[in-house]
Amino acid sequence: MRDLIAALNETSWSIALRESLYVWPILEATHVLTIMLFAGTIMMVDLRLLSIGFRDIPVSEMTRRILPWTVAGFIVLAATGLLLLYAKPLHYYHNVFFRLKLLLLCAALANIIYFHRKAEADMAAWASGKAPFAARASAVISLCAWVSVIIAGRMIAYDWYDCSKLNPDGALSAFADCPRSSEAVAEAAARE
Repeated sequence: MRDLIAALNETSWSIALRESLYVWPILEATHVLTIMLFAGTIMMVDLRLLSIGFRDIPVSEMTRRILPWTVAGFIVLAATGLLLLYAKPLHYYHNVFFRLKLLLLCAALANIIYFHRKAEADMAAWASGKAPFAARASAVISLCAWVSVIIAGRMIAYDWYDCSKLNPDGALSAFADCPRSSEAVAEAAARE
């Protein structure tokens, strides 16, 4: 897998993206701004499910109005995220926080699937009142998961756990799939 990522890192499109004076910052800014749209709309629904906010609005009405914005935000977020990944694939491949973000993202997406398949199934019965325990639990998990995804995403920018700074025999080094030899670490650092 690492060889494929290293080859992708050396493609002309990847190099052009990461060295671009304008495209990289526009992609990054769009990704961050879209996080606010996506996470903000999710949090509004979660707060309604928990009866903390928007109590006067039925959940069904709220999701009908907000879900299109959430989906649009996710599409732009995923597209910009994939382009950012394509620009620095080797850097992200070895980044502990990026790997953590992917795990948290999987948990958050699994929670969305659970909510839409199970908790939302009988929404007509409770849409105007208090949500059942499964829906409230899903909202708490959602809030925790998406906040954690955002924090892990923000931490990607820091080099505290880059391969060149980790113990080659340590657990974090193994989690990040860091090269084992000192020459390989130096080579990886030069490519990132």
